[in-house]
Amino acid sequence: MEAKTTQSKNKKGGLRLKSQKLRAKILSSYYGNPIKDMKLIAITGTTGKTTVAHYIYEILRSAGKQVAVLASDKPFKTSMLHKFFSDAWKANADYVIVTIPEKSLQEQVFYNLPIHIAVMTNFVTSSLSDMTPEEYLNNEKILFNMHPEIIILNHDDPNYSVFSEFKGNKATYDFGQSGNHVKILNSKLYRHGTEASLSINSKIISVATFIPGEITVSYMAAATTIAHALNLKTEHIIDGIANYQPDQL
Repeated sequence: MEAKTTQSKNKKGGLRLKSQKLRAKILSSYYGNPIKDMKLIAITGTTGKTTVAHYIYEILRSAGKQVAVLASDKPFKTSMLHKFFSDAWKANADYVIVTIPEKSLQEQVFYNLPIHIAVMTNFVTSSLSDMTPEEYLNNEKILFNMHPEIIILNHDDPNYSVFSEFKGNKATYDFGQSGNHVKILNSKLYRHGTEASLSINSKIISVATFIPGEITVSYMAAATTIAHALNLKTEHIIDGIANYQPDQL
């Protein structure tokens, strides 16, 4: 009896995923598949997704790019995502930045989308509330199995080895104190902000933010790595990170 119940649940789950994938295709077609004309930057991880998304948003704006951002820690539906793409395209966006809650990955909200850059900020198990670490990792792997052109990983994260097996179609970058592409050299923590010295392929730059906290250094390094992968100038990285003020959003 138990085996039949499990089979029934698996069958229902499979049918549901097929239905969601079909819905994603229909919505993409309905809006004219606007994502094909823009570059999608997908940011995932247990913490820091929204902060990194807004850092890179400001960096791209500093570089004179048209950009739209959809940043939320809460899951969102396929219809909301494709409506966002459509609105961004109408606004002549060159880039769209989306934070990716693991629940949305599990629900196939991002099915069949062309990922230009996939970013993993970190994997902090204490931040998980409604799933096991194994379930979370399996959901996150869905993104990296979508064959992104570029993959960016946190080399300092304890689960780096789990994700390092994935390679971007064009390039793979990492960041952190042990990073190979963007290395955190040192940092200064203040009551109302944070500074850090970063090495980008041996070129040293200083970045600063109004957001306090040691973990913020990692978020600045993640945004810097994205900008580096996009071949943006260091002055735009410095200005963009400094321009983000959460209390003004």
